[in-house]
Amino acid sequence: MAVDQRGHGRSDKPEDGYGFEEVAGDLKALVEALGIERPIVAGQSWGGNVALEYAVRWPHALAGLVLVDGGFIDLSGAPGATWEQVAENLRPPPLAGTPREAMVARLRSFRPGWSDEQIEMQMGNYETLADGTIRPWLTLERHMRILRALWEQKPSELWSRVGTPALIAVAPAPWPERQAQKAAGIARAQAAMEGASSVRWFEDSVHDIHVDKPDELAEWVLSTLAEGFFD
Repeated sequence: MAVDQRGHGRSDKPEDGYGFEEVAGDLKALVEALGIERPIVAGQSWGGNVALEYAVRWPHALAGLVLVDGGFIDLSGAPGATWEQVAENLRPPPLAGTPREAMVARLRSFRPGWSDEQIEMQMGNYETLADGTIRPWLTLERHMRILRALWEQKPSELWSRVGTPALIAVAPAPWPERQAQKAAGIARAQAAMEGASSVRWFEDSVHDIHVDKPDELAEWVLSTLAEGFFD
């Protein structure tokens, strides 16, 4: 099952409640409403950090984790990092009002190897309006509230509280220095987790592994599941 979290897609879009207590609580409420017992919870990027929070808050309510280039995003843990710097560097551009075709062209320039299907997958982040322009389902203001919550969360203090098995899918960083930092962070996370963990680096991917390598990612998760990793 794929979930649109609050503020995303066609889910409700309240003005507040984008901290990890609220969004992890949303996921817990959904799991309970659907009557699912001990799911494997997967999340990409911020969603990985949400999945990590879920595992820490309700350690006996899930069978395992799949962290897709997320769950180890520790914005305030970077040397010398400040909120002002993070807010400026990671603030998304104002895309509301962009013609849809211009947005498609922009994505093609960023990811020239993507197929039409992959482009459309990524365009699912945007609502297409009657005038042919797009706007992100997640507004800029709510995006920044999520970014602030990421700044305040300390994943390095949570990893040791994860007792369930975890798969960690990682995309290489674009710069050697950042790659070294990322690899070191992954190693620390894996060493701290009490449950079994397995790390796989997905080469030729840049963060969006679920779009860049959807078949490889799915096959890895499903084959690991079939092998009894989460039992």
